[in-house]
Amino acid sequence: MVVAHAFAAEALPDYSSRFSRKDFTLAQLFACLVLREIDKRSYRKTEILLKDSPEWCQAIGMNKAPDHSTLHRAFDFLTRSASLGKLMREMLDWASQHDLLGDTLAIDSTQLDVRYRSRHYEQRCRHHAQPQRRSADAKRSRTAKTTPKLIIATTVRSHLVLAFHARIGMGSDAPEFLPVLRQAKARHPRLKRVLADAGFDSHENHRVAREELSVQTLIKVGIGRPTCKNLSSKYRRRMRWKLAGSQRGKPYGQRAQAETFNSMFKRNLGDHLRSRTSDRRKRELALRVVVHNLMIIRRNQGSRQSRSVLQTESCSPWKNQRGHS
Repeated sequence: MVVAHAFAAEALPDYSSRFSRKDFTLAQLFACLVLREIDKRSYRKTEILLKDSPEWCQAIGMNKAPDHSTLHRAFDFLTRSASLGKLMREMLDWASQHDLLGDTLAIDSTQLDVRYRSRHYEQRCRHHAQPQRRSADAKRSRTAKTTPKLIIATTVRSHLVLAFHARIGMGSDAPEFLPVLRQAKARHPRLKRVLADAGFDSHENHRVAREELSVQTLIKVGIGRPTCKNLSSKYRRRMRWKLAGSQRGKPYGQRAQAETFNSMFKRNLGDHLRSRTSDRRKRELALRVVVHNLMIIRRNQGSRQSRSVLQTESCSPWKNQRGHS
């Protein structure tokens, strides 16, 4: 909460309007929303948790816990693209100063559930209920159209997210490749290489990234119907030759870091969403991406502080004297 409050205080104004009651600042409310996402709680349970932990409120300058309705309204305001964009830029500026971004990017997509029931549980239900399998499959096809999907561009060095795109529904990932890459390039101009799987395979993606954005693309070939014909795209022919065989120890082997991000994202923040409407689900996905970056930054801050303490202790004459005695 302290780290989230510090970044939000630098990136956001104090209040959303000059007519606000000014009971809480936007930075304080954002820190409470971050606590809600990390602890996987509802607005009411977050309010109860803050009331039971007054020292947490005092750590970010609050004299009382905000009401659950206040947190709900703060979610609507703070998850706007402008507010989250300012927070992302503030965090990435800090990461760039501490050399956490690198020059290689991995783009991937992941899907989340809209309820607590996992897909494995639904598959087992259909397996043990053969007469109702047809109706269950039809219901699943309807719910697939409302499945939340997140396309992310993460750095392979630190798993920080540079850009993302949240959408509802299934479909090809290739159209989202260029918008996400342009956004990542604008936030990190030193980007040199991007890695992606076959879901983003497209000649246009290669051409724009290499010729207009000056970014080397390594995208696995394999999208579309299998065929024995020669590929018409020179970039795709190059990918088929270059990415054949094992990629261990090669640049494309780092694409697995995107799968590591997916695992971290779902283990730490959950694999299902609590929102009910499509718009709020996309907002919740965007907020979770920001919370993930905050967790990575907090971890790096802790590791740097611990290293500095160890270096100070190793250089202190008191420790040498005690070891000598």
